[in-house]
Amino acid sequence: MKIFYKTAASATGGRSGTAALDDGSFSVHMVRPDSGEAGVNPEQLFALGYAACFDSAMELTAKRLNLDAAGSMTTIDVGIGQTSEGGYALDLDITAHLPGMARDDAQRLVEATHQVCPYSNATRGNIDVRLHIKTEEV
Repeated sequence: MKIFYKTAASATGGRSGTAALDDGSFSVHMVRPDSGEAGVNPEQLFALGYAACFDSAMELTAKRLNLDAAGSMTTIDVGIGQTSEGGYALDLDITAHLPGMARDDAQRLVEATHQVCPYSNATRGNIDVRLHIKTEEV
């Protein structure tokens, strides 16, 4: 595989510490979801990255399929829970908002995007993922 881009981040203190990009451009205070403290948790950061990546992949895929995805938006809902084996796993819902697009075209676009997006490829087979489509105006 030819690598187009690579980045690194470091964290100290886990869910109650700090995470930062190694180039110094971004740092964030980490908190547990139930702490009531100001800050973010890893699931929120994952949702942000996945939403941006999927939406970008959807733009590329729409061009390849000769579809107009203008005004698209992607929402990623991330859940975390305990497995029956005692470990922890993520659970995802991807909602593609494609206002005005025909339902069949939207379905074809979202399924094709799910095959292109690097986050989708990284999570396939590891995380329960459900795809949803909204074609009405937001």
